Amino acid sequence: MSTAPISPAPRSTDSTSTTPEPTALPVTAVTCLEDRALVERSTVLDLSAGVHRLRLGPVGALAVDRTLHAELTADHRATVLDVRLVRSWTPRGPQPPTDDDSPLRRRAHALEEERAGLDRRRDRLRTRLDLLGRLAADLLREIAEGVGFGESERDRWARELDRVDDDRDTCGEELRTAEARLTEISSELGAVARAMDLADDEPVELVGHVELTLETDAAGPVGVRLSHLTPCALWRPAYRAVLDGDALTLETDAIVWQRTGEDWSDVRLTLSTARSALATDPPRLGEDRLTLKDRSAAERRTVDVELREEEIATLGPAPVLGLPGVDDGGETRVLRAPGPVTVAGDGRAHRVPLSSFTTAPRHEYACSPELSPLVTQVVRFDNGSGHALLAGPVDLLRGGGFTGRGTLDFTAPGAPVELAFGSRDDHRVVRETEESRDTTGLSQRTVVTRTVRLHLSRFSAPGEQGERVVVVRERIPVSEVSAVEVQLRKDACSPAPDTVDADGIARWDVPLPPGGRRTVTLVYELSASAKVTGI
Repeated sequence: MSTAPISPAPRSTDSTSTTPEPTALPVTAVTCLEDRALVERSTVLDLSAGVHRLRLGPVGALAVDRTLHAELTADHRATVLDVRLVRSWTPRGPQPPTDDDSPLRRRAHALEEERAGLDRRRDRLRTRLDLLGRLAADLLREIAEGVGFGESERDRWARELDRVDDDRDTCGEELRTAEARLTEISSELGAVARAMDLADDEPVELVGHVELTLETDAAGPVGVRLSHLTPCALWRPAYRAVLDGDALTLETDAIVWQRTGEDWSDVRLTLSTARSALATDPPRLGEDRLTLKDRSAAERRTVDVELREEEIATLGPAPVLGLPGVDDGGETRVLRAPGPVTVAGDGRAHRVPLSSFTTAPRHEYACSPELSPLVTQVVRFDNGSGHALLAGPVDLLRGGGFTGRGTLDFTAPGAPVELAFGSRDDHRVVRETEESRDTTGLSQRTVVTRTVRLHLSRFSAPGEQGERVVVVRERIPVSEVSAVEVQLRKDACSPAPDTVDADGIARWDVPLPPGGRRTVTLVYELSASAKVTGI
């Protein structure tokens, strides 16, 4: 058996190294789950025949050991004998300080930078002084030789000597200033170093590597792919709806956070709603005990009723327990980024585009005066993204401006979607209610008559034309017992509702011209027998 350090470069035959240099193992694909990520790495190694123990990495120290898996991808006769993850504490190398570092560390870095600049300046000044000294010596030798030959250039010699002396004085003063500043910096750096020793220790970093042992029958390239789970990574869906005239564009994005200890650079990103942490938890079962008892004489003589508020909802997925914001309809959904993605391991939110489609929505100006006096612009369209829209926030933009933020519920492909783009400030609705109570003579039935008046008005700018249809909805109680009857008095309504559904929601399509006003009146009766109480 021989041990050889391996790299993607030319083959190595050195078998004496027991701690080979690590071979780079970049991240090539990531599957981001609800609260963790499946990281895939691949590389090609040029190996000789024999048994090799390789050191690959570095990799994130948060990798889960039991999920580490290695396989060979190239068509080469080789066998994986062992793969494991090893970690070691390594002091961090010198790096420029960041905003998260202490003021002491930032001050020390600034002083080191200033000292390095002063050192370079001091060297330049010393070199210049040396050149000026040689120039003065050459000038004095020239004067001595000229006097010996009987030459007399007193003015030129005096001028040259004065210029050299001035340059030497200026350069000497600058050198003394630089050296004095260097002395101050050295003293301050010593004080800062002592304070840092007392305040904090030099941090160390936990680094992980993969030790892979494999056996090859022949020399040649061997493709290796490793995968493992890692925590500290999650994603959530987010949307952006842009309403421009009669066209609506819905953009689907993924907000990805990760602090796994390494950056994901140009990786194939897959987003999944799988919940590996909850896959093995069986559903909890509880007792549901039913008991029967006889009614008393008073209960047989009277029927106690009460008004109950009930939310109207369609059949849909059950709410997701745990982390909010991921609703996949009870089935694992997988989304893929259209191109390579880079996500830094800084723990911050990174927006990754997934898909976008444009459609012609159906517009509606809706109002439910019992709940709100505002008229809201609602658009409805079908999901044409080609994939399920998971529950998440949606940014609403209309006419080139941001109008607010809403929530998009889980929507299957091709299913209808409804979005509200905020209220219209040029509409106003006022609601008035009246109630009268009467009792008939023979049957002693109680009749409650309720009248609801809705006053709608539209404020328009000068020159505005065209009617606008406002859909008004008002609810009517629905009886669940035969002793109580609810009847709509269409003859007293003005106008009569266009439709009344099985849930008791009355609807009017009210056209409003510019500056117009309309009043809608709804009248209904509740009739109960004498033995009914609670109305």
